[in-house]
Amino acid sequence: MKIVIAPDSFKHSLSALEAAQAMEQGFRYCFPDAEYHLLPLADGGEGTLTVLQQCLSGEEKSSVVLNAIGEPVTASWLWLPAHRQQAKATAYIELARAAGLAQLPLARRQPLVAHTYGCGQLIQAALEQGAEKIVLGLGGSASTDGGSGMLQALGAKLLDKQGQPLELGGGALSALASIDLSQLHARCSEVEMVLACDVSNPLLGPRGASQVFAPQKGASPQQIIQLESGLRQFAQVCADIAGLDKSNSPSFGAAGGSPLGLNMAFNVTIVSGIEMMLALLNAARVLQGADLVVTGEGQMDGQTLQGKAPWGITQLAQQQGIPVIAIAGAIGADIAPVYQHISAAFSCVPRVQPLTATLAQAKHNVMQTARNVASAIQLGSHFKA
Repeated sequence: MKIVIAPDSFKHSLSALEAAQAMEQGFRYCFPDAEYHLLPLADGGEGTLTVLQQCLSGEEKSSVVLNAIGEPVTASWLWLPAHRQQAKATAYIELARAAGLAQLPLARRQPLVAHTYGCGQLIQAALEQGAEKIVLGLGGSASTDGGSGMLQALGAKLLDKQGQPLELGGGALSALASIDLSQLHARCSEVEMVLACDVSNPLLGPRGASQVFAPQKGASPQQIIQLESGLRQFAQVCADIAGLDKSNSPSFGAAGGSPLGLNMAFNVTIVSGIEMMLALLNAARVLQGADLVVTGEGQMDGQTLQGKAPWGITQLAQQQGIPVIAIAGAIGADIAPVYQHISAAFSCVPRVQPLTATLAQAKHNVMQTARNVASAIQLGSHFKA
């Protein structure tokens, strides 16, 4: 029996590898002789760089940058010089390393102030290193600034009606009147910029960056309205300059609307983060001959089908006729569409308790749930016989 265990990370508690190891431990209670293949995943969001470091022989670099609320942090990124198998010198950057929500406790999250300036500093470091291609993982951001912070870090000036520079953060964007790109980093036009996204949501509207994701970042209903207004104004000014409105483009709602600002500095290409990762990991080959795929993440719901890691591995498994079971921290109320593609989904939270306690017990809970799932499979085999 071959079992491929391919989860994403469980936010604030387990890395993808730790989650995979806990699932394997649970399954081994019932199937000790099975052939296990651990395939930790990421989809462009938090944990992407960790997975990339496991499959690419790059050099880890680090830079001191600003986090989402302006505090200095040391953020790492991956550098791969050009060689025979790779024509372009490439930098792999994870936005969440500089502007990640996970870096900020609940009490310190500032939805209107949070920005992506630090990620722009990482991009600048990669440009100075000589990168010809930058792959930027978008996801897990604390901000809803439309990528304006990155644009500012790269030399652009965002100005109000009086010609004064705007403050950082999405809360300031409603006052935007013009953008001065004359001091933009000289190498921006030379570099291939690939954005690996974990969602397909547009910038604005009921499925957009503010209305869907800002509440997860601590935004109140009034702040959501303000952030939506700011993104709308930013999109309009960008459209006036570029001659193209991107507010309804797929994935422009990723990472608080980050593709919008980046599109003003680079000729961007947007790809599915999970599809990119599955290709780099040779996941299709790993799945060959598998009897079962076990996946999961911190929460599974309707959003899972919008480009998240469990959806990516499920699609690949379906192509090979392999059943998929998911183990998640929480199961959302809108999980029904997911059941059309997987055999079963299980929440690993055993009781109502404070979130801090649930996170602290995550490894045990995942392992115990995996053991129960394996026991059910074993019992099913007994009845079938």
